[in-house]
Amino acid sequence: MKSIFTLLLLIATASSCTMDQSHLTAKSANINFEESPSWAIEGSGTPNILENGFSFKKAYKADSTLQIGNYIRAMIQDKSGNIWVGTHGKGLARFDGKKLKFFNEDDNFNAIVVRDIKQDSNGLIWIATNKGIYSYNGKVINSFNIKSGIDDNEVWSIAIDKNMPTGKTGVWFGTEDGAFYYDGKNFTEIKIPAADLSRFPGAYTAPKLINSILQDKSGKTWFATNGNGVFVLENTAADKTKMRQYTQKDGLCNDLVQGLYEDTKGNIWLTTRFGGASRFDGKSFTTYSDKNGLNNNFVWTVYEDHSGNLWFATAGGGVTKFDGKTYASYTSKDGLPDDYVQSVLEDADGNLWFGAGTGLARFDGKKFIRYQGKSDGC
Repeated sequence: MKSIFTLLLLIATASSCTMDQSHLTAKSANINFEESPSWAIEGSGTPNILENGFSFKKAYKADSTLQIGNYIRAMIQDKSGNIWVGTHGKGLARFDGKKLKFFNEDDNFNAIVVRDIKQDSNGLIWIATNKGIYSYNGKVINSFNIKSGIDDNEVWSIAIDKNMPTGKTGVWFGTEDGAFYYDGKNFTEIKIPAADLSRFPGAYTAPKLINSILQDKSGKTWFATNGNGVFVLENTAADKTKMRQYTQKDGLCNDLVQGLYEDTKGNIWLTTRFGGASRFDGKSFTTYSDKNGLNNNFVWTVYEDHSGNLWFATAGGGVTKFDGKTYASYTSKDGLPDDYVQSVLEDADGNLWFGAGTGLARFDGKKFIRYQGKSDGC
């Protein structure tokens, strides 16, 4: 993996956390860093394939004075080695090893909030934004919105249908008005009932929101809902309206499901807003909460590192590491920028990166190095 370290510094320095303001559009900028390599941040650029065997520790020295101030919402590395980043406020960026390009209206990209990014087997990059769906084939960006057949432009999640043969298109999308399936020509709504949010006074007021979608190794597709638990579609189901629902009645810790993650053992992790996290082993749920060792029951995501440790990123309790037996929690007192952590990433050198409300922190296994700006209220 190329220099995620430098990439994250570039992204975070150029960004600021804002509310979802649909009337705003992404703009280009140029920034140079003092006492560090000069990198151009621009509105256009030529893609370059990333070098192999890159080491962050050998090439770059940490500069904790760099100003950072928003969440990095999504990040992937594509098949050509480019790193794609979704931000809250600056939209979509691509790092090709030399240049960091922010996509804007000149590229037919008009969103400032990017919540999810995926690449399908055909090489298409799919982007979930506050202004609908975008796809990129390496040359042209195409957009899909309400006029294209989806019911809501606020798109939160993407999952590639791995049951589709190469050359065919199949993509799942989660919006604030439910889930949709795209077959390359048409969008089909997936009927998932709206939640009764009167049960959850502190919930985000979108009863049909699909926060996350996961297609597991067996081909089942999971839909995380905002108040109705999770719905699961079998991989052999021809009728996409027939799904199994799991809720608190079945042992799920909370019905406001924020995220979905599959670990190396095939367990499905469901992170929730009020109940902690649940692990599903194919038969039953096991709850992980503040009663076990978590610092907070609002869990954004679960992440498994190369050693098999599980990291729980929470909203208010920092992060908690679980090695299978014991828990260890880390907060702002230990070096995190703040205790509201939304994203986790492990780099090629084994460093863990945590994206928080007021900055970014790198953890080398012993200590945190913060890349933090002034608080922006996130």
